[in-house]
Amino acid sequence: MRYVSLICAIAAVLSGPSVAAAKAGSTYDGTWSLVFVTRQGACDPTYNFNVNISDGIVSHPNLVRFKGRVTASGRVRASVTVQDKHAAGSGRLTKNSGQGTWSGYAGSARCSGYWTAQKL
Repeated sequence: MRYVSLICAIAAVLSGPSVAAAKAGSTYDGTWSLVFVTRQGACDPTYNFNVNISDGIVSHPNLVRFKGRVTASGRVRASVTVQDKHAAGSGRLTKNSGQGTWSGYAGSARCSGYWTAQKL
């Protein structure tokens, strides 16, 4: 797997300032399918994976140091760090879909692009 696949694997999607998590049982709870597209840098062209949202917390069972939150209004921020690789992004979810941007690095290589989401 190229180093960039891990960078693209955020999510979502998404570490920044703390934001209030969506209320328990929110519209956004459930499994979401994410597609990351690279616009700049030497990253894989696209990367797909699923995340779970529960009470406003975005999670992925296999990523190391993954943090993410979605607010009651649908604003989402997340980040992932795996060894010397890091990516962060933000955007907005609606009831069944979402979109946003991401950027990251692996060592000295930089990449950025956009992401889309569909609720499953």
